Amino acid sequence: MLKFVLSPLRLCVGWSLSPRILGLTGAVMLVLLRITVGWHFYSEGIDKKAAGDWTAAPFFANAKGPMASDFRQLVWDADGEFRLNRAAAMQNWAVFREGVANHYGFTEAQKAQAQANYAKAVEQYDWILAENASDLEEYALGRERIAKLETDGQEKSVRDGVASLGGQRDTIRREWKQKAAPTLAEIDAIWANYEVDQNALATAEQGQTSPYYRLIKPRTERIDTSVIDRFVPYFDIAIGLCLLLGFFTPVAALAAAGFLGSVVLSQYPPATGPTSSNYQLIECMACLVLAATGSGRLAGLDYFLHLIVRKVWGGQAPQS
Repeated sequence: MLKFVLSPLRLCVGWSLSPRILGLTGAVMLVLLRITVGWHFYSEGIDKKAAGDWTAAPFFANAKGPMASDFRQLVWDADGEFRLNRAAAMQNWAVFREGVANHYGFTEAQKAQAQANYAKAVEQYDWILAENASDLEEYALGRERIAKLETDGQEKSVRDGVASLGGQRDTIRREWKQKAAPTLAEIDAIWANYEVDQNALATAEQGQTSPYYRLIKPRTERIDTSVIDRFVPYFDIAIGLCLLLGFFTPVAALAAAGFLGSVVLSQYPPATGPTSSNYQLIECMACLVLAATGSGRLAGLDYFLHLIVRKVWGGQAPQS
């Protein structure tokens, strides 16, 4: 009778008789948590891969907090220096023109059309630069001012010590970016259309034997979104599958926690609202729980791997 009366109390403080013992309810909840987080990562990865043009650039570009400048540098061609460099852009397009021709095995007629597409892209590029010459001139002059704000240690220290002045620096940067934003968007469209137009020259037979040929953007930093964007979808899928199957769960969960932790750092401190990084922080903590509890041994493939571990090390006495 006493047990029945105290059942609500036991439910409130935890059903297991000891906090060191994981009961059936706790085990089921851990499995459900692992599957939920795993499905989230897997579905995110599939969606990013299916989109084809997914990029982390907007996320990094809007980074805030003490590490904001480091995350902003992860954006490919963050300040547009490469895209506004005519010689560099033309060389990249010329290399792509030759690469796509060799990839599909173009005929002479197709190569001539590829050259025509190249000439058309160059003409559009020059027209855009001419039309936006005044804004680009102001943008170039503003680059020096922004560089001074970022590198002048004394000024940066003083400004960061006062919230209003720190916000002023961010405002100056945003206004500077807006000067070139329309031009860079139009140049991005030329890059995208140029890739599509060159691939469209391939015949149905050529397209069947060779996959779509991508216009690879040259890295502007040691690592930037030109690399990250290709890596993240497969990372999400791999982590999701490992968690769903309970395979190498601690490693997968720690990798997921590290990834989510970097997201939180890029939007620190977390704020309320739909763009808050509190969601990533909570999921990060959930991944740490999954890693610490070895939840893959519960209804997962890690159970069979753990049998091997127990067989090899289970009977050995502790080393002194």
